[in-house]
Amino acid sequence: MKKNRLDENHRPERRTFLKAAAGFMGSTLLGGLPFRSFAQAAALAPADRCFVFVYFNGGWDQLLAFDPKDPDEFTADRAAETRILPGYNLIGDSRFSSIPLRPDISGKGRSNIDFGPAVGRLADHFDLMTVVRGINMNTLGHEVGYRYFLTGKMPIGSAARGSSTATEIVGQMKPRVPISNIAFNVESYNDRYPGYANALRVSRKDDLLLTLKPNSQVLDSEIEKQLVDFRGQPINCEQAAYGARGVGTTYQNSRDQMQQVMTQQLESSFRFELNNDDMAAVRQRYGLDQSGRYDNEAGRAAMVGTALKKGIAQCVTINLTGGLDTHFGTQLTHASNQRRGFDALASLVDDLRASQHPSGGTFMDHTTIMVFSEFSRTPLINSSGGRDHHISNSCMVMGAGVKHNYVFGKSGDIGMAPGTFDLRTGAANPNGENILPEHVIATVLASAGLDYSITRVEPLRPILA
Repeated sequence: MKKNRLDENHRPERRTFLKAAAGFMGSTLLGGLPFRSFAQAAALAPADRCFVFVYFNGGWDQLLAFDPKDPDEFTADRAAETRILPGYNLIGDSRFSSIPLRPDISGKGRSNIDFGPAVGRLADHFDLMTVVRGINMNTLGHEVGYRYFLTGKMPIGSAARGSSTATEIVGQMKPRVPISNIAFNVESYNDRYPGYANALRVSRKDDLLLTLKPNSQVLDSEIEKQLVDFRGQPINCEQAAYGARGVGTTYQNSRDQMQQVMTQQLESSFRFELNNDDMAAVRQRYGLDQSGRYDNEAGRAAMVGTALKKGIAQCVTINLTGGLDTHFGTQLTHASNQRRGFDALASLVDDLRASQHPSGGTFMDHTTIMVFSEFSRTPLINSSGGRDHHISNSCMVMGAGVKHNYVFGKSGDIGMAPGTFDLRTGAANPNGENILPEHVIATVLASAGLDYSITRVEPLRPILA
């Protein structure tokens, strides 16, 4: 399996492409043609179909998010029976409701989805959402659950199997955008496609700026000269193995891509601190100041919106917020950490709903967003006042290709156990099947008319629009 890695993101000029191109070459050094479609793009144009995969890092408390429970029914005196304690009264902050939320908005109607207190104003976009509940993660390990949801395949031990869903999408669609696949502080995998499907991995926005901005430093190395000369030398068996689809070809394509990126001056699109009308509008939309320090949830969301709207990327997978791996007396901490992520996501959805897509409709009409965490927290509070790891989970999918204002699945009323369903209809069935992450991934692929056979399951068809 080829696993993308985060390389040094140096910035090339003329003969200094090798190090900067490494960000695009990723792990394709020994195979693939990275970003082949990019060279065909004459000008920036948004992809007709975009995807955002939003990761909440650490295992969220789904009682606070997409699978809340009524505290009047699941009371403390029944906790020994139900093994569920919402604990909303323990948050102790007036910003958070003490009951689940079900928005009723003029022009949209009433939500069919109940939301936990942490979701906040993102709940106002219920008319774009499907919530999936009662997912069986089959793991309580952070790395396993995280990689399971990224790929739709249960890892072998803790090692990921298969390609990331974003890689699968780009591999099939071959979009004509400069950086088709961005992985923002998340892992990315490619086990079946040439290098054009690889993600550009960055840990923060500054890494992206370093990758996209040229400088005047010249690479003092013979390696580039040898790579360029390699194409003109006689090819023996060893050179064919490492050159025909390896270092020589990969380097040449990556260098061509970097040349195009430098010419387009894409780096300036993410300079939200600049004193001009466009960046002032971005700052206002996402609640940013002019400090230039945007390594926070709002800044990350602004980066996603910019990448999609400017036609720079088709797929973005982003670690939006963290601080959720909390086992101690942290009801307020956990709620606050989730709220920061959901508020930033709400700003992104606001932006995409308000922005017209050149193909018609809004960007949200052309975008599918999936929001997930590696597992959830126990529905009972532990002896330290916190919550531990729980095997059942929930997620949210919204936007293009999926049903809106809809709930699929249900967690149990005892211990929030994963449910069993007739997956063809969504009806609860004691002899049915569990909902698994691969069902969600198959559904996302099917929502865009893509081949989902790699998941080895059928999509959740009641969710498809």
